[in-house]
Amino acid sequence: MRDTSFQFSLPRFRGAVRHLVILTGGLWAAIVLLWAFSNANAQLILTAGSLTPKLVRVGWVWQFVTYAFIHLDPRHLLACLVGLYFIGSSVEERIGQRAFFELYLGSAVVAGLAGFLVSSTGLIGQGTAMGAGAAVNAVLMVFYFLNRGAHILLFPFPFRIPVGWVVAGVAAIETSYFLLEHFSLFFLVQLLGLGSGYVWYRFVWRQGGVTGMFQQPFFSLRNSYYRWKRRRAAKKFQVYMRKHGQDPKEYFDEYGNFRPPDDKKDRGRGGWVN
Repeated sequence: MRDTSFQFSLPRFRGAVRHLVILTGGLWAAIVLLWAFSNANAQLILTAGSLTPKLVRVGWVWQFVTYAFIHLDPRHLLACLVGLYFIGSSVEERIGQRAFFELYLGSAVVAGLAGFLVSSTGLIGQGTAMGAGAAVNAVLMVFYFLNRGAHILLFPFPFRIPVGWVVAGVAAIETSYFLLEHFSLFFLVQLLGLGSGYVWYRFVWRQGGVTGMFQQPFFSLRNSYYRWKRRRAAKKFQVYMRKHGQDPKEYFDEYGNFRPPDDKKDRGRGGWVN
C-alpha cells in the first residue's frame, strides 16, 4: 500500500473550490447583514434554503440543493470552508473541476434525500439541516480513497496522522453530536455525507463520472441492438441464398457471422469487422 504524507500548505485558490467557497461565504455574509438590518428577510432565506422535511413534502424540493449553502453559525461555516479549501483542492486536482462539482453537489443531494427518507419514520432525523458539512464530508471520504495509506501533517500537531484516522475521528465526533442532539437531522445528514462520498467514488467515479455512468448502459444497449440487426440481416441473407441454390457455409461460420475475406486487400485499412 502506498504511504505518502500530506502537509497542507496554502493550495491555489481556483476552480470549483474557489466558486463554492465564494458562493457559500458570500451567502453567509448576506444572511448576517440581513439578520442585523432586516430580520424577516433573513428568516425567509433560512426557511426557504434549509432542509426541512415538512416543507419538502409540500413541494419545496430545491432544499435538497440549497441547504448545503445555508449557514448561520460562523464556527460551522469556518470548519466547512477550511475543509473545502484544503481537502477539496487536493481532490479537485485529481478528479478535475467538473467531477468535483458532481461530487460536491451530488453528495449533498444524496445525503439530504437519505436524511429526508429517514426522517419519515418520525423517530430519527427531526428538525432542519443546513450547511456544507455533508458535501465536505463526502469530499473527505473521496480524499481517503484516492490517498489510502497516506498520512497527514495537520497544524499544530507535530506528528503524522493517518488519513483513515481523520475520517474515523470525524465520524465519531459527529455520531456523538447526533446522539447528544437526540438524533437531529442536522448531524444525520452530515454523517450520511460520508456514505455519499463512498457511493460517488464506488459507483460514479469508477464509471467515468455521472455522464459515463449513464452513457455506458446506453452504449451497451445500442451495441446489443446493432448486433441483433446484423444477425437478423444475416439470417435473411442465408434464406435468400438457399432459395438461389447457394451454400451459406461459404459465407457464414457456425455462429452465423460473416467469414473474413481470403484476400487481404478486401479487408481494408481497418481490418475485418463482423
